[in-house]
Amino acid sequence: MTKRILVVEDTEDNRRIVRDLLSSVGYALIEAADGAEGVALAQSEKPDLILMDIQLPVVDGYEATRRIRAIPELAGVPIIAVTSYALSGDEAKTRAAGCDGYVAKPFSPRQLLAKIREFLPPQD
Repeated sequence: MTKRILVVEDTEDNRRIVRDLLSSVGYALIEAADGAEGVALAQSEKPDLILMDIQLPVVDGYEATRRIRAIPELAGVPIIAVTSYALSGDEAKTRAAGCDGYVAKPFSPRQLLAKIREFLPPQD
């Protein structure tokens, strides 16, 4: 079965890059443009993994992650922060909010795919 990834990212260009990369290797994508929409789609779609930007409109990625973690049926879904926040301590903040992984922008496609595959092994 095709693994589904929710991408919570407010910048269309960034969503397009991730969409092109992940669809080319067989993942199905669900997209949200703000944190509140990301929480709602996580709850309704129950993705296999979530890529979460941190600097988002409406609800930031920290709070969106905390809200998703509070939903019992989503507690085990891996969440990877994909963010331009790359200063000392920023990765620890994402983990404190509930993220399982961290990728700093700008990222290489290979780097992002490797991080995703830590949580979702390659598909047949």
